[in-house]
Amino acid sequence: MNVAIARCHSEIVPVHDAKALPMNTSLQNRRADEEAQLTVVPLKHHGRWIAAAILVLILFAMARSMITNPRFKWDLVWRYLIDDAILAGLATTIWLTVAAMVIGTLLGTVLAIMRISKNPLLSNFASGYVWFFRGTPLLVQLIFWYNLSALYPTISIGIPFGPSFVAVDANQYITVYVAACLGLGLNEGAYMSEIVRSGLNSVHSGQREAAEALGLSNARILFRVILPQAMRVIIPPTGNQLIGMLKTTSLVSVIALQELLYSAQLIYTANFQTIPLLIVASIWYLVLTTVLSIGQYLLERHFARSDRRLSIAKTDEGIAPGAMAPEAH
Repeated sequence: MNVAIARCHSEIVPVHDAKALPMNTSLQNRRADEEAQLTVVPLKHHGRWIAAAILVLILFAMARSMITNPRFKWDLVWRYLIDDAILAGLATTIWLTVAAMVIGTLLGTVLAIMRISKNPLLSNFASGYVWFFRGTPLLVQLIFWYNLSALYPTISIGIPFGPSFVAVDANQYITVYVAACLGLGLNEGAYMSEIVRSGLNSVHSGQREAAEALGLSNARILFRVILPQAMRVIIPPTGNQLIGMLKTTSLVSVIALQELLYSAQLIYTANFQTIPLLIVASIWYLVLTTVLSIGQYLLERHFARSDRRLSIAKTDEGIAPGAMAPEAH
């Protein structure tokens, strides 16, 4: 038998007769033809279809029950949905949500910067703030701020152990609106500080080092380099906090602030139509939650543009996303 000699890495390796090569090639071609002729039969997920059918039947039964049950009183629901008192309470809920989130976001950002500061006094103060406001119920905090005048009838601002520059009557200035904003905003600041801190810590330390090498100040590094990159981590939980704050505003009813739920309560206390008015409040909460969810999605997509551009650039270069570039030889 003729034997061909192949040289690979200075070793002599015997290779079979050259006539065997066309046979192997023809065998591979025949297998490829057979695989091309195979019929792909998709799997039949019977369990999925059965579960989907059962779920559809349940939803249909629930919807039919809600529509045909006269005790829901849908005529009253549609009538009170645009009632003046309900719309006034809805407006109060919206501005209270916005005000509390603005206070909480600004305060949380400051607390997060203090938490990561190398100054132990600032770091410990921020930690103590978070510990206190997350450790006490929000309902207790709202009642406390509403009754602040019982502890401090006069609120003065000045030098500690020295003269005071401004003194105001607490009963006059700590109204239900101020108490609600303070209670919701200060409590939200504790939670937002943890969200912002996690976002700041998610940015690689090399980003700060590179910015420092360029001679940027700490403020410019924070607001031009660190925070924009941290927003991709901050936005999703902040959106959840905003939606949660929208529903948390219903707690201010304990201090007689007429928001959406309290407006509905005042109406059904007078006409005893509890269920229709609760449905009205629920519909408006669902509408606002849907709008906020859409806004959250658009913001997340906006801040994720850099990831998409990087993925497209890698694809154009022939590199799979997440894969490393080949080394040059």
